[in-house]
Amino acid sequence: MKLAVLLNTMNQKKKNTQQPLRIAIQGERYAFSEIAARKFFGDAIEIVPCRAFDDVFASVSRAQADYGVLPIENSLTGSIHRAYDLLLSNDLSIVGEVVLRIEQHLIAHPGVALQDIRVIYSHPQALEQSRYFLTSLKNVEAIASYDTAGSVKMIRDKNLRDAAAIGSRWAAEDYGMQVLKAEIEDSPENYTRFYILSREPKVIGQANKTSILFSMKSIPGALFKSLSVFALRDIDLLRIESRPLRGRPWEYIFYLDFVGNMNQELCQNAIRHLQEITTQLKVLGSYAAATLNSTTR
Repeated sequence: MKLAVLLNTMNQKKKNTQQPLRIAIQGERYAFSEIAARKFFGDAIEIVPCRAFDDVFASVSRAQADYGVLPIENSLTGSIHRAYDLLLSNDLSIVGEVVLRIEQHLIAHPGVALQDIRVIYSHPQALEQSRYFLTSLKNVEAIASYDTAGSVKMIRDKNLRDAAAIGSRWAAEDYGMQVLKAEIEDSPENYTRFYILSREPKVIGQANKTSILFSMKSIPGALFKSLSVFALRDIDLLRIESRPLRGRPWEYIFYLDFVGNMNQELCQNAIRHLQEITTQLKVLGSYAAATLNSTTR
């Protein structure tokens, strides 16, 4: 056999035996995090369902998954604070992000009518995104669950005929349930931004966005001085978020996104300058910013 043919055969065998990427998500199969994972990585992946955000971080940290996909912000309900807190207490890096248009659907058993529903289950974020619809219903209780798709699975497995769940159309189809009412979210401009998390810093695509966290010394004008290190270098700030520092009342950690990546000298100089006036500073990652031209299922 010629060398070129032999090498091609060996490479093909290697590709055939290569394991798919394992992606940890919060929730059951067919949750919105899985849709986000498949949008970012494609369909040739293996989903690792996790019950809580903490379990996503643990799964990636322990090499039980190659990457984690974590919702960080919704355009209607704002930041997902637990996700931000875990970025501080863990050592994973942000290596990408994806934005997903979220369509919330009311899902029930086939043959069940809206007037039969007495309880609606879903993740707290999905309930909040559908507040107007829920308040329009009479004698119906909304109960928070750990997951959208998990709620669909629960009412199916328990055969709850007087209950419905809020989740994706994909979850309804794959669990053999019906969409009782489509697109019940408060606004069609309902987007969720997801982070892609990795054990090691790396760049997937062209990095044009960087996320950091920092806390400041107790000095006059500390926040102004912190932000000015970017303004002095004409670095565009995209977002800033504050969270309480546990164990230190009335002190805060700040999360900040800016345009650029840590391979650029301008950004390196800004971070070095920032270190002079902060008590804690961590670069969470440089990555390719997501766009809004996203779809859901």
